[in-house]
Amino acid sequence: MKVRQPLARENFASNLIFGLAGIGAAAASFLVAPGLRGAMGALLAVVMTAIAAFDARYLIIPNPLTAAALVLALVYAAIGAPPDGIVQAGAESIFRAAIAALAFFAIKFSYEKLRGHPGLGMGDIKLMGVAGAWLGWLTILYTVEIAVLATLLAYVLRQRSKARPLRTTGVAPFGLFLAPAIWLGWLLEVSFFTR
Repeated sequence: MKVRQPLARENFASNLIFGLAGIGAAAASFLVAPGLRGAMGALLAVVMTAIAAFDARYLIIPNPLTAAALVLALVYAAIGAPPDGIVQAGAESIFRAAIAALAFFAIKFSYEKLRGHPGLGMGDIKLMGVAGAWLGWLTILYTVEIAVLATLLAYVLRQRSKARPLRTTGVAPFGLFLAPAIWLGWLLEVSFFTR
């Protein structure tokens, strides 16, 4: 599949939008959770914005950004744990990441067997691991629901705006919606939920 390179004006506009979104999300992180937790949320916002921007443009989620988000999740788990519970908090974060990624891998595998073509990329599976590392069990479910609904809505609107038919083989950048949903899940969890 050949990827169309965006025009310079499209690059500027999309970079501006993603840049402003990242700055806004980082600021919101500090407002909701002042101090070190807010700083970690702000870093999460920046990394998730970068992932969303990259996936929107190239339909790829870069491994270095996913790895950075996972490392940040382990640091965040350690920050929120008592001194004698740091190892346990890290292990729980890794366990949730593994379960979330395995669940998405099972969906990917099953879909490919049934349909004969991929429905999710490995980047989406790794990004789901990031969701598991950062978020509690209930928040993971909300995050996936938000991302799936946003992806479907965006696909339908894009197809309708261009007078194209809806296709079951259509391609949509799921990371574009999952990445910000992870940050939003963190924001909601810090604001309202407990693990």
